[in-house]
Amino acid sequence: MADVETTNQSILVVGGGMSGITAALEAAEAGYDVVLIERNPYLGGRVTQLYQYFPKLCPPNCGLEINFRRMRQNPKIRFFTMAELSSVSGQEGDYDVSIKLSPRYVNEKCTCCGKCAEVCETEIDNPFNYGMDKIKAAYLPHEFAFPMRYVLDSSIAGTEDGKKCLEACEYGAIDLDMQETTFDLKVGAIVWAGGWDPYDAAQVDYYGFGEYQNVITNVMMERLAAPNGPTGGKILRPSDQKEPKNIAFIQCAGSRDENFLPYCSGICCLASLKQTTYVRERHPDCEMTIFFIDIRALDRLEDFYTKVQEDEKVTFIKSKIANIAEDEETGGLVLEGENTRTGEQILMNFDMVVLATGMVPNQIAIEPPPDVSYDEYGFLTNDPEKRGIYGAGCSRRPTDVASSVQDATAAALKAIQSIARR
Repeated sequence: MADVETTNQSILVVGGGMSGITAALEAAEAGYDVVLIERNPYLGGRVTQLYQYFPKLCPPNCGLEINFRRMRQNPKIRFFTMAELSSVSGQEGDYDVSIKLSPRYVNEKCTCCGKCAEVCETEIDNPFNYGMDKIKAAYLPHEFAFPMRYVLDSSIAGTEDGKKCLEACEYGAIDLDMQETTFDLKVGAIVWAGGWDPYDAAQVDYYGFGEYQNVITNVMMERLAAPNGPTGGKILRPSDQKEPKNIAFIQCAGSRDENFLPYCSGICCLASLKQTTYVRERHPDCEMTIFFIDIRALDRLEDFYTKVQEDEKVTFIKSKIANIAEDEETGGLVLEGENTRTGEQILMNFDMVVLATGMVPNQIAIEPPPDVSYDEYGFLTNDPEKRGIYGAGCSRRPTDVASSVQDATAAALKAIQSIARR
């Protein structure tokens, strides 16, 4: 049982990404007790996996570190990682919820000395880098992880490798007897900041993602560019670790297509524009081509679009690429399609392809489901007739980091009003 007491004057925030952290801080700084839960072993969500984000093109740790400091200084917030919502019942102002805690096998005595990782022999796919490299099964999720604490993968909990980790730890931080537990809370309102998942590019079978090594997605490109990514910040072809001479960016990879993801996520165009600057920083001679249906760059961000357009190494072609084939000998990729402005057929060769996939919202997947409303695409809608559970950030609509922060502030206010109405 977790050591936490709550009342119907408390607020539960589900999801520890930028939206969830913002909502929790805003509510706590207004004087309300907040419990924040996150299913990953660290806070920060997908923002932590970005190399840079709009509008300042700065590393995510800048904004996250400020928020983590605010959390550490505020006794009104209690947070739990590796935690998920397992049930909810009740109504606005009076909810009973259950939280499931998965075992971390590492307790609060951890000093991040890394001795457990040194003796561990088992390797697993690195989830932080979207499986593009391997890590030890005793690992620190990433170098700026909050909380700064190691994790033991469940696959070694009952093995000799697990015992080696236990014996190597000088501080008594390894606990192989940890079990999955649950605890109950009573809260007055819930903010659902469950975030999003990248659309599964493998569903768009004619692009060869998962079959051709040099076809990657936009979120994978962020990790390639990051200094703490799988290549140390070098943008290299996955097949042979060579510098690409030309790269294709394919917009709306599955998006705006009734067969896959019927809506536009709004941020994918800007993500690709941003990623061309990553390539230019590292490989000034690399040629890049952006295949697009429409470029969505509104308001102040249109200047950024104009700047990229002026880059002599970046070409824009209005086209929906119809197929990608691989040259098995070289790992090169052949793109087929039609230039919809000129009517000319496209048959072009590239060293690497980046698919701009859309954002899929994480819904409240528990049984029985709470009484909330979703739109036709699965995004949570804050129905004024169903108050008490409020969506925030990308669980409500595809959006960027800055807009998610604003939306989370609004969700926190709604949650406070639910308590105040009681």
